Amino acid sequence: MHRAAFAWAGLAGEYRAVRVPPADLGAAIAELRQPGILGANLSLPHKEATLPFLDKLTPAARAIGAVNTIIQQEGKLLGDNTDAPGLLAALADAGVSKDGAAVVLGAGGAARAAVWALRSQLGSQIRQVFVINRTRAKAARLTADLGGLAADLNEVQWAGVGLLVNASSAGLSAPDESPLPDFDFSPLPLSALIYDMVYKPAETRLMREARAAGLRAENGLGMLAHQARLAFLAWTGVDVPVRVFLDALHAAQLPIQAPSQEAEHV
Repeated sequence: MHRAAFAWAGLAGEYRAVRVPPADLGAAIAELRQPGILGANLSLPHKEATLPFLDKLTPAARAIGAVNTIIQQEGKLLGDNTDAPGLLAALADAGVSKDGAAVVLGAGGAARAAVWALRSQLGSQIRQVFVINRTRAKAARLTADLGGLAADLNEVQWAGVGLLVNASSAGLSAPDESPLPDFDFSPLPLSALIYDMVYKPAETRLMREARAAGLRAENGLGMLAHQARLAFLAWTGVDVPVRVFLDALHAAQLPIQAPSQEAEHV
């Protein structure tokens, strides 16, 4: 995506992936201070762990407590979170129901970005945000920080849910894995959207079962493109159309490797 963006903008630049074990994260972040490096993207499991190694955080990153984008500014490192606005842009493209509650699955960095983003829509699109996680205590900590309600599956009134977001890693490495195995989608209204942040495989088990129940389902490709556009803008000051990023993803038939313990930088 970013190589296509550099080409569209007429800029000389390189974007490459670097595998960083958690124990080496601090050293890898320190390397970003070198001249000529614009910044980095972070993927699982580094989005929260990287905070102590940065000089500053944007208000969004500070509130969310997770960073997916680092911008180098004369040797200083600014942490930002473009996942949150990227998700909102992707949901707008998909057409979210204007009347309903939202359910977020997971309680990690991606879930924190999702909850923060959806909470910003309270009263305009979203009535309430429920957070469901295998460990309820972690969901409770998230909602204590960002708002919303920690819940179990049987505590949600599914007939009033207009949006279900999978922000967990379920399905990322195992195509037949689902965060809601054998879930009964029938109580959800037909206008509800199932949004899975996972983008490889292109159709996850969660999406497949939701579609079989007659519901709309989208993968995380749109969010991936929108967050990349915002990161590129932060690094270069050039606002490249999101279509450039989407076209690059489709031309590559989706990313070759799903995110796993990597830091990506340009």
